Amino acid sequence: MRLAKYLAHCGVASRRRSEELIAAGRVSVGGHTVTDPAREVDESSAVEADGRSVTPEPREVWMVNKPAGITSTAREPGWRRAVVELVDSRRRLYPVGRLDADSTGLILLTNDGELANRLTHPRYGVERSYRVRLRRAATESQLRRLRRGVELEDGLTAPAGVRRSSPRVLELTITEGRNRQVRRMVEAVGNEVVKLARTRFGPIDLGELPEGKARQLRRPEVQRLWKDARSNER
Repeated sequence: MRLAKYLAHCGVASRRRSEELIAAGRVSVGGHTVTDPAREVDESSAVEADGRSVTPEPREVWMVNKPAGITSTAREPGWRRAVVELVDSRRRLYPVGRLDADSTGLILLTNDGELANRLTHPRYGVERSYRVRLRRAATESQLRRLRRGVELEDGLTAPAGVRRSSPRVLELTITEGRNRQVRRMVEAVGNEVVKLARTRFGPIDLGELPEGKARQLRRPEVQRLWKDARSNER
């Protein structure tokens, strides 16, 4: 198995993040630093990341209802708490994508790097839905622009699914995971987000999970995540 995939398979990080760790010289094989993500390795190769032995562990996927002020990181060096602290697991979990600290709602955590890659890579087009409260009532022109796709500094977004719940509340669905994308899209059409909550990630709904709580996904739910990512492949 290639080194980057092996790290993802062992729950160290997503495959893309694992490639970055390798390039930064933070991974060794048999006691020697390796910077080639395609290096073939297996469980007997003595792989280490940041000086810690890397071995496969059972896969877990958790859903969390993230409160405001919690960061979507595996570790948080500052005063704020990291989202992984809300999960009662000994596995090396990390967030699937991000929610900025001011946003709330559904975030997935896993130690399955391959699944995380499929859920977040634009190629697979996995939907994320949000409940968005605006500063001002949305105009029909703003809704049309969101539905067509919005030009941002990092390029044109894919069209968004938009449904108006009330004059100032939208249900918005996107298939990308750019940094603060929903907030930037709304700003680009001339409005402002005052409250943002993710309600769905692929086939997984937040449901009645209380804020600040977490639960491990059941096997059928994880299978639905895999099925959704595969069926949306572009």
